[in-house]
Parts: sequence; C-alpha cells; structure tokens
Amino acid sequence: MKIQVMGPGCAKCAEAEKNVRAAVEEKGIDAEVIKVTDFKEIAGFGVFATPAVAIDGKVMVVGKAPSKKEVMGWL
Repeated sequence: MKIQVMGPGCAKCAEAEKNVRAAVEEKGIDAEVIKVTDFKEIAGFGVFATPAVAIDGKVMVVGKAPSKKEVMGWL
C-alpha cells in the first residue's frame, strides 16, 4: 500500500502526516507513507488545496487534516 500525504509543510500538513503514520502503525499494516511537497505532483492528483491524502492513487481527503480514526477507516 502506498500513501501520499500532500502539502508544502504547513502545520495542518504535518498533522495529516502524523495522523497517517499513527494509523498505519496502530493497524500494523505494511504501507509506504510518502510526503509530497511538489505542487506539480500534487496538481497531478487533481488536488488544489492541502493537506490532502491519497491511498494507492485514490484521493481520500482534500483541504483538511484527517483524524487518525478517519485514516484507520480507510486502511
């Protein structure tokens, strides 16, 4: 599983990454969490507001940091 956390490094983006990593660890699954900061790459997902999270290329949330509980529901 590949999870992309998209954002330039704002506080909400850091919160999104933290919650994703915590959910992956708690679920105990094998997932690669990648931080994406390049705007061209982010736009390639059709995302124009950050933070955003994509799992295996599918955008799950845009414009807000998901809670750990939300992320666990997606995994």
